Amino acid sequence: MTAIVVVGAQWGDEGKGKIVDLVAERADVVVRYGGGANAGHTLKVNGQKVVTHLLPSGVLHPTTRCVLGAGMVIDPKVLLEEILDIEGRGLSVRSRITISGRAHATLPFQAAIDRAANAGPRAIGTTGRGIGPTYSDKSARVGVRLGDLVSSTRARSALEALVDAYKWRARAVGAAEPSVDEALAFLEPLMRDIQPLLGDTSLLVDRALRDNERVVFEGAQGTLLDLDHGTYPFVTSSNTVAGGACTGTGIGPTRIDAVFGITKAYCTRVGHGPFPSELHGTAGDSLREAGEEYGATTGRPRRCGWLDLPALRYAVRVNGLTALAVTKLDILSGYDEIPVCTQYRVDGELTAELPVDDLDRAEPVFERFTGWKEAISSARALGDLPASARAYITMIEERVETRIAMVSVGAERAETIVLGDPFARAR
Repeated sequence: MTAIVVVGAQWGDEGKGKIVDLVAERADVVVRYGGGANAGHTLKVNGQKVVTHLLPSGVLHPTTRCVLGAGMVIDPKVLLEEILDIEGRGLSVRSRITISGRAHATLPFQAAIDRAANAGPRAIGTTGRGIGPTYSDKSARVGVRLGDLVSSTRARSALEALVDAYKWRARAVGAAEPSVDEALAFLEPLMRDIQPLLGDTSLLVDRALRDNERVVFEGAQGTLLDLDHGTYPFVTSSNTVAGGACTGTGIGPTRIDAVFGITKAYCTRVGHGPFPSELHGTAGDSLREAGEEYGATTGRPRRCGWLDLPALRYAVRVNGLTALAVTKLDILSGYDEIPVCTQYRVDGELTAELPVDDLDRAEPVFERFTGWKEAISSARALGDLPASARAYITMIEERVETRIAMVSVGAERAETIVLGDPFARAR
């Protein structure tokens, strides 16, 4: 098995960075295929914390090649800042990174419009990084691709179309009107560094797969933020489910061997939108503080709640998950009992499926499971866990009918129970 997709199975922030970092230790290529600088993947190795927004989480492995696919939207300034940060830690980056020239560029005026438009009663709680406008412009066919910026003539022509489209938007929200000259002045010094990194990433990944190299496709955000399959309109602007790996990279679905879903042992959500199993008051605050649940990109406090099994089953279905990784099990240490949403009641009827389009009137139904008091961060095998913690893991595996391949018991890379080779065929 050579191709694994890793996706978030909840509302994002599930710990994808750590799991991709672990799997990437045995990978040849790691591919980011969607999203932009709204993603924040946190890696913690030997006490050192690294947050990536655009670079794949495999970047900390010095021999792993990193790809930024056509499905991404890339802020050139943020990208170069990340490259310099990683290089400042003593790792080479430019020699092993390839960026699709078809990826769209996110420009400062797109972010400004995003922030201005995301105010008032209709705000959905975006990061304000310009991701939505960039994807909208891509769909409207006025977007600017990184490959358009390799010559001043092409760049000016592409930017003229985009700037013209933004003049009325800027006036509508009271933002400053963009100019082509300002955009070029922003881009030209950045593109001198980025242009040598551009390449045909679809061809690169295809050749890696043909050579039986191990490729990991890294998703951003989570299943329930998917533009088509999430809790619309409180979603991101791209397809976050596993199918996005194919469209965002340029490879066919028959090339994918396995799909790993990442779920916390509980749930979190950032921004607005339905969250039926959410905890309020001191209970939610306590879980947030224990799990250090603050956004890696914006620092916003995450909303916290109990595990939602119907939502997890939904993620299994729409992603075709072949395995799960459960993160932050250690945060549940100390609870006498742990509630879990196992069903929903909608209009008086019980359902074990997620009523994704009716969550505003769905009532979660909880079962309570025995907790444990012991700290578990030193566990490296399931047998090291307290019996009730093992039972909690077994319960998840059985209720969603998907094997659990990893259990994270701490923030550090080493604080993980790995249940077999991730590149081995699923049983």
